[in-house]
Amino acid sequence: MAHPVRSRAEVLSTTPEGARHRLVLRAAEAAPRVRPGHLASLAADGGDGVLRECVPIVRADAAAGTVELVVDRAPTGGAVDLIAPLGTPFPVPEEAVVALLVGHAGHAAPLPALAEEIRARGGQVGFLLGAPTAAALHGVEQARALTQDVLVVTEDGSAGLPGPLADPVPQAVRAIGATVVHAAGPPAVLAAVAGAAAEAGARCWTMADTPMPCGTGLCAACVLPVDGADGVTRFARACTEGPVFDGARVRWADLGGVPDGLVGG
Repeated sequence: MAHPVRSRAEVLSTTPEGARHRLVLRAAEAAPRVRPGHLASLAADGGDGVLRECVPIVRADAAAGTVELVVDRAPTGGAVDLIAPLGTPFPVPEEAVVALLVGHAGHAAPLPALAEEIRARGGQVGFLLGAPTAAALHGVEQARALTQDVLVVTEDGSAGLPGPLADPVPQAVRAIGATVVHAAGPPAVLAAVAGAAAEAGARCWTMADTPMPCGTGLCAACVLPVDGADGVTRFARACTEGPVFDGARVRWADLGGVPDGLVGG
């Protein structure tokens, strides 16, 4: 459980990042609770809190009491209404593991912090980063600062290997001896990555990017069909039960519809 808190978070800095904005917020109570894969919901300070933006947390610094986010709209005031952390983060075992981290474009933003946590527990990481074009790649230099095992893929061939992001997954898993894949991206990309990871014999955890109007589970607009441990398919909220799911349990082909055998509304 994320144990979120709601606070008035001071905006320490706002930096343009492509078409988006990177925020550094002072959130002393929330920061120590954040783990890679968690979400944050924010609204303009002084607003009614109804119109919110729910985004992945890029990283948190417990000692400094700060939280970093990448958002579509830069706040105009000196603070925001913040609810964090939300959702279910990437599972990181206490023992050392070898993990392949796969990120699509800006969705890769939370992965360096995850890599740091895996390495802090004695594990090893490799990165597979992709995007439609070279200009849309994200986090390549951060990844290279953490490991020499960084592979870049672009769909148009403008950087690295040409082709879809999922294509090199089996090769990359075998190259570093990974037993687990952690992936972040849109559903179509995650479906392909999860399938490729299964082909390579690696477990795959997927951080799904779906529209999350509230981020708190109340609106139920971000549901995905997910098979439970009992084999029954139910709708799971990406902002609550996710955004991180076992990639083998999500019924990717049934997103946007009501699959056969679904239990519940």
